[in-house]
Amino acid sequence: MLVLVLPDGSRKEVPKGTTAYMVANDISPRLAKDAICGKLNGQLIDINEPLNNGGDFEVITSKSKEALEVVRHSASHIMAQAIKRLYPQAKFAIGPATDDGFYYDIDLPEKLSDKDLEAIEKEMEKIVAEDHPFIRRELPQNVALAYFAAREDQYKVEIIEELEGTVSIYKQGEFEDLCRGPHIPSTGKLKAFKLLSLAGAYWRGDSKRQMLQRIYGTAFLDKKSLNEYLRILEEAAKRDHRKLGKELDLFSVRDEGPGFPFFHPKGMVLRNALEDFWRTIHRQAGYMEIKTPIILNEQLWRNSGHWDKYRENMYFTVIDETNYAVKPMNCPGAMLLYGRQLVSYRDLPLRYGELGLVHRHELSGTLHGLMRVRCFTQDDAHIFMTPDQIESEIISVINLIDYVYRDVFGFEYFVELSTKPENALGSDEIWDNAISSLKEALTKKGLDFKINEGDGAFYGPKIDFHLKDCLGRTWQCGTIQLDFLMPERFNLSYIGEDGEKHTPVVVHRVVFGSIERFIAIITEHFAGAYPTWLSPVQVQIIPVSEAHHEASENLRQELEKNNIRTHVDNRDEKLGYRIRAAQLNKVPYMLVIGDKEVESGNVSVRERTLGDIGSMSIDEFIKGLSKEIVSKSQKSTFTK
Repeated sequence: MLVLVLPDGSRKEVPKGTTAYMVANDISPRLAKDAICGKLNGQLIDINEPLNNGGDFEVITSKSKEALEVVRHSASHIMAQAIKRLYPQAKFAIGPATDDGFYYDIDLPEKLSDKDLEAIEKEMEKIVAEDHPFIRRELPQNVALAYFAAREDQYKVEIIEELEGTVSIYKQGEFEDLCRGPHIPSTGKLKAFKLLSLAGAYWRGDSKRQMLQRIYGTAFLDKKSLNEYLRILEEAAKRDHRKLGKELDLFSVRDEGPGFPFFHPKGMVLRNALEDFWRTIHRQAGYMEIKTPIILNEQLWRNSGHWDKYRENMYFTVIDETNYAVKPMNCPGAMLLYGRQLVSYRDLPLRYGELGLVHRHELSGTLHGLMRVRCFTQDDAHIFMTPDQIESEIISVINLIDYVYRDVFGFEYFVELSTKPENALGSDEIWDNAISSLKEALTKKGLDFKINEGDGAFYGPKIDFHLKDCLGRTWQCGTIQLDFLMPERFNLSYIGEDGEKHTPVVVHRVVFGSIERFIAIITEHFAGAYPTWLSPVQVQIIPVSEAHHEASENLRQELEKNNIRTHVDNRDEKLGYRIRAAQLNKVPYMLVIGDKEVESGNVSVRERTLGDIGSMSIDEFIKGLSKEIVSKSQKSTFTK
């Protein structure tokens, strides 16, 4: 007999070989009906898998957090079955579940289109209606290898060659695929799914290997959740920063430089507003701004560790018969600047800030507007400190990030602590000390955090800040990285209270992360309707007729004197057309100037969301708008 410990702590004895379904049915027929899979000693198992061991046992239903991943993984298999029916020559690479759905990479001579997705989806509906059970079987590695080799399935053969022991295969209907599982009990359990898009993907991410076709889809446990997700996707498409960037004339990415964005005049106004804000808050927080070269020699990158750990993502050049690299990160330059002089413990902490342009070699298929580019500006800072200053400095950085995210932009966020990766430099002792320091700072700040095992930088652990936008999507932006190693590699030191040399500790940190990416995020978050302080044009003056052009120009000059970015639309178009154009350009305020305004010296004010908010004096408008800009408010100072 096996002893199972249920979630409520009760114990249940069952014969060896009892399936998870049988246990669920014995507890409650309703539970068995709702069951998706089982969980034994933390491991998910198929609902019809015989139990050979006792231990902690749970029935996974739609209410369980693990359910969605199992459903989505099963959906990828059902999609593959549908593709195989429609395209018998198709071969399959990998088809995992993702945070948002699933995908499958397919080797198929025929180029698929969106219309083909509709046909595949209809075939999936047939397979769901046929309600095929998912049947698992296990084979020795050599038998599985021979099986897939006989099918001339080179992708599965390559995967199996790297495995050891038994290999599991799943079958539903006529379709069979290599898979670890588990899966839903049968295809009929897939209630809500949608195929979304097509993309290209190299086999195993290697640009030298076969280009495959990737089909993305999503699946949910019910139609309501699917419809809500599709609604968010539709809203996200309207907010796509690439679309808005073109409509608002902010930036472009051209064929002459894929991954290297061009910022247009209006985009530069927005960018400069962000950078001016960055400089102000950093100056107030005691940072000194620096600028380091874009190109530095090979030896520097060997010293920093980037040559061994990161060179496949770097660009190179030769100058005077010496190898140089375009910087992918700013930190080595900051190390050189620190090392130029003798530093006392009294000088620490020393805070260097840099808006540094970096270049990274990204695959063409991964490029995406401003979100994923090949050159971008990091709002970097490197803080050099003594070990006993670590906690206070990290807390200060957390406070700064919190102010920017929560107070200025209104973002919610959550925090992850990433630990030692496989390719890390340094001993376990150094890493343990660094991780402990970050944990203590987070705990002292009262921040909840999740441990992200193995995802730290190669030189130290890090705290990552994930923003949540208005659609509930999350974006990793800010990071705080604690580094005990790079100062040693650059032989950095300070003179301690004891008169001896000591190695400083360095915190690497960003707030925006990347200026370009942050612009993309806020563009989608605000749907291009930026808060007034960021808007490229803050006020659009609209004269009713040519007779009002002079008064409009005088008003523009008056507003510009008060640092209010203003434009006059005196085109020979109807008034309603020009008001509509200002609305489409997301201009926060419109001032309509006609005979009445010229005679009274007042302005008629329209706000982009409130509409007409009435007439007021120019001084009153300037005073109210200046207050809104300085406070960086997301709400209008004026009300109807």
